[in-house]
Amino acid sequence: MIKVENLSKNYGKFEALKSISFEVPKGVVFGFIGRNGAGKTTTMNILTGLIGFDSGNIIVDGKDLTGKTGELSKYIGYLPEAPAFYDYMNSYEYLDLIAGLLNIDRKQKKDQVQELLEMVRLKKDAKRKIGGYSRGMKQRLALAVALFDRPPILFLDEPSSALDPEGRREMLGLIEELKDEDTTIFLSTHILSDAERVCDTICMIDEGKILLTESLEGLYKKHMHPVFDIEFESKPEKELSMLKGLDWVKDINTAGNKLSLEVNDMEKAKAQVLKKLSGSVGSIISYQVRKMKLEDIFIGTVRENADI
Repeated sequence: MIKVENLSKNYGKFEALKSISFEVPKGVVFGFIGRNGAGKTTTMNILTGLIGFDSGNIIVDGKDLTGKTGELSKYIGYLPEAPAFYDYMNSYEYLDLIAGLLNIDRKQKKDQVQELLEMVRLKKDAKRKIGGYSRGMKQRLALAVALFDRPPILFLDEPSSALDPEGRREMLGLIEELKDEDTTIFLSTHILSDAERVCDTICMIDEGKILLTESLEGLYKKHMHPVFDIEFESKPEKELSMLKGLDWVKDINTAGNKLSLEVNDMEKAKAQVLKKLSGSVGSIISYQVRKMKLEDIFIGTVRENADI
C-alpha cells in the first residue's frame, strides 16, 4: 500500500532521516516505533504531506506520489499527537464544519456525522462543548475527523501517549475495530506495549535509520529467548559482574535494583542462575521467568545498532 524508498531529510547539518526505506502492506496495523527524537514524527509529517524532504520516493497504491501533496491527501486520514479544536463548539458542530470543508453534500454529511459519533463512542456526549471533554474524548473526536470519507490509509501519531489507562484502552479498542475493517493503519508510537497489542508489522527506527521491518510474529520467532527478572534490595552491581560473560547469558539489562537476564539455554540457566547468585539470595526480593516482550527486543536491537 505504501512504499518508501531512500527517504532523506536534513535540518541544516542535522540528518533527521538517513535514506530510509520500508513498505507498509495493505490492511495491516504498521507499528512505527522508536525513542523520542528517533525520526518518527519527521517521517509521519513527510508521509502526510505536511513537510517536504530532500530525496527519495513515496509510492502509494502503486502510484508515485513524490511531491504530489494534493493527490496524497486523497488517500489518508491523519490523527496528530496533539489535535486542536474550537472548544466553544460541540462535536456535532465541529464535525459539521469539517464536512463542509470537505464539500460533503447535506444528506451524506448528516449520515456520516452520526455514524462517526457512534463509531468513536461520543454520541451521548455530542452536544457537550468540546472544551469540557477529557483528553481521551478529544482524541476520539480527532479520530472521527481523520475517518471522514473513510480513507484507505490512517496515520496515527502517538494516539494514546497522553491518555489515562481507560482512555488508552478505548483508543486501542477503536484501532482493533478499524483493523478488522481492513483499514491500513500507520501507527507511530513509543509505547511498545500498545504496539504489541494491536500491530501486525513492526518497523524500528533509531537516530534516523531503519533498524528492521518485520511481522510481529516473525520478530518473536527470531528473538523469543526466556528472560529472568530478578529484583534486589540494592543495585545489583556485584551480581551483574558475576553473570557477565557466561556462555548461557545472551544479554543483561538493569534498571535501578532490577536485573533482566536474557538467556539462550533455558535448562542451563535454570540450573545455574541461583547458584551463581547464592551469595545474594538473602537480598533477592523477587524472581520470575517470562517470555521476551517487544520492549526487550527493541532495547537489544538498538544496542546492537549502537555497537556497529
